Amino acid sequence: MQLSAEKKLEIFEKYGKSNKDTGSAEGQIALFSHRISHLTDHLKEHKKDFSTRRALIQLVGKRRRLLNYLQNNDIERYRAIVKDLGLRK
Repeated sequence: MQLSAEKKLEIFEKYGKSNKDTGSAEGQIALFSHRISHLTDHLKEHKKDFSTRRALIQLVGKRRRLLNYLQNNDIERYRAIVKDLGLRK
C-alpha cells in the first residue's frame, strides 16, 4: 500500500510540530503506527505473506526504538504520544 502524500501530511501535522516536520520522533512514531495497523489488517487476510510479516516486525522494532529514545530523553513527550496513539508497553 502506498501511503498518500495528503495522509502523511495529515499525520505529521497532527503529531509533529508542523506538516513539514517529518523528522520529529512523534511524527515518525505516528507514521509507523499507521503503517503497522495497515499491515496487521493485511496479515489477518493473507496469513502466509511472510515478506509482509517481516516488514511488520521491522516496523514494530523501529517504533519501539523511537519510543525508547523518547522515554530516555523526554518522558513528557513519551507519555503524550503514547496517550494520543493509545499505545501501551
